[in-house]
Amino acid sequence: MKKCILIFDDDPQILMVCKIILERQDFQVEIRHFCDDIIKDINKVKPDVVLMDLWIPLVGGEAAITLMKNNRETTQIPVILFSANAEIEIIATRARANGFLRKPFDIRELLGIIQKFIVAPPVS
Repeated sequence: MKKCILIFDDDPQILMVCKIILERQDFQVEIRHFCDDIIKDINKVKPDVVLMDLWIPLVGGEAAITLMKNNRETTQIPVILFSANAEIEIIATRARANGFLRKPFDIRELLGIIQKFIVAPPVS
């Protein structure tokens, strides 16, 4: 079964580039242009990793990550904050994101941080 990545970003070009790159690496990729109900989206998609833009409309990336991390059903899902904000590391720590990715980024950086949080399935 493919590992699933859920990406929240209001920039359609970034969403499509990330989707193409990650699908070529055999990930299932779901995208959202806004973040009005992160818990509902996560429960529907059941991602292995969430990639969250800081400036996502309606709730905002920092608040969405905080909601996710405060919910017992979603707190264990790794979330990576990505943004061009100079304070991304501080914001990621404050929101309790598992990692961060500075924009602009290259493909190796994107794949590297995704791989860092993809957990291999348990051996039976």
